[in-house]
Amino acid sequence: MRQSAAVYLNKLHKITPIAHIYTDFHSKFGVPRQHGIGELMGKIVFEKPFRDINMLRGLEKFSHIWLLWIFSENINAGYSATVRPPRLGGNKRRGVFATRAPFRPNSIGMSAVKIEEIIFECEESPIIIVSGVDMVNKTPIIDIKPYIKTDIINSATFPNIIHKLNVEIEESLLCKVPADKQSALIKILEEDPRPSYHKDGRQYGFYFAGMEIIFTVDCDTLRVIDVINI
Repeated sequence: MRQSAAVYLNKLHKITPIAHIYTDFHSKFGVPRQHGIGELMGKIVFEKPFRDINMLRGLEKFSHIWLLWIFSENINAGYSATVRPPRLGGNKRRGVFATRAPFRPNSIGMSAVKIEEIIFECEESPIIIVSGVDMVNKTPIIDIKPYIKTDIINSATFPNIIHKLNVEIEESLLCKVPADKQSALIKILEEDPRPSYHKDGRQYGFYFAGMEIIFTVDCDTLRVIDVINI
């Protein structure tokens, strides 16, 4: 899949991945639909042609960056003019350009993440450690831009479509999750990771940080029924 992503970029758009980001998500199921969960960490490792500390000169003065990246899991999935956003219950259609849906004419995503650390002294340096990620492990990064003051538009308007689930997880199951991953996991579950077209009470599972999280949903309550180390 990663090789096909590079072929797609180089041949169709003549864009070369500059880096890949390493995260706790090894499949797209369970990945947050938007960036911003601060506990979710990522490590940006540059490809060799771009492994140059001079390309990051001055970046330490910024707290956040924009990442432009490729929906590498969806490249061959195609797109349609309208989609069914999960935040609208999966039943209402909206134009693809009025959503953040991954199935797009060009499979490009964008995320604002926080710089936690820039490592200049290691075998693969420079490496950027970031938080607030919403990307699958080894996602190709095609550009990095600093987040600046003019990116904040105080007069911006948008529909309020945020809906969160109540999460129930027994202490015995929560203890199976590393302490530094527990808060992030609960926030992921609150956002309802199910596909928009699945609302029938079935059992679900997704991989996160070396664990499989098994859960069910009843109305507005998500119950974790097992945590399996893999």
